[in-house]
Amino acid sequence: MTELVLVETANRIRTVTLNRPEARNALSSALLRDLRSALRDAQADDDVDVIILTGADPAFCAGLDLKELGGGNGALASTNPKADTPVAERGPLPPGPKPVIGAVNGAAITGGFELALACDLLVASDRARFADTHARVGIQPWWGLTVLLPQAIGLRRAREMSTTGNFIDAPRALDWGLVNHVVPHDDLLPFTRGLAADMASTDQVAMRQVLATYAAGSRVTVGEAWLVESDAAAAWQGRGLDPAEIERRRQGVVDRGRSQL
Repeated sequence: MTELVLVETANRIRTVTLNRPEARNALSSALLRDLRSALRDAQADDDVDVIILTGADPAFCAGLDLKELGGGNGALASTNPKADTPVAERGPLPPGPKPVIGAVNGAAITGGFELALACDLLVASDRARFADTHARVGIQPWWGLTVLLPQAIGLRRAREMSTTGNFIDAPRALDWGLVNHVVPHDDLLPFTRGLAADMASTDQVAMRQVLATYAAGSRVTVGEAWLVESDAAAAWQGRGLDPAEIERRRQGVVDRGRSQL
């Protein structure tokens, strides 16, 4: 039987690939189960610092398997968060401290679009396309699209995507701020792994605290987010800092900056 999720680890980077290409990586209950299991394993693995999520060509993810959902499959319907589900656990990806980069290799549609939005940042192939077709299909988003999409592209553009169901291509996604980079299709994974390597080269405890602060700040008002950050900084500084180590690292930042310019 073909594995529904492929996993590869190199240089402290775990690449997780949706592997149901004949169905454009539509999320069946089995695929969603295996995907969440693979991501939980990656978050828990001490040999992994960064996670890349991608799809087997030609698509990133076509969303929930509508044939299975329409057939009354309880497992897929049960992915709808309940009233007592913590906010951090309401999306399609299991929560964890490590960054997840979405490497969008093709179409990301509806639930697949929500899967991409749940990533910390996105790199798109020049073949990538994005659409929210919930209203066209006659279902409702439940993995945070109406929260995360306006955060990414603004409320008016988000409303346009959701009410029209129109596709946007990779260049427009970059222009709108939905994705961080657009690269030639064959360069997608090499480029994304380069970004992941940059992340893996940082102080992992510090990086994960910054990510956690972003996440906590996104769930409160702007004024409260300032307090979230200052409280996190005070707790971090309260553990004690080594001035000599900070100076050593500062010089490393300077040297790295010169090499990048």
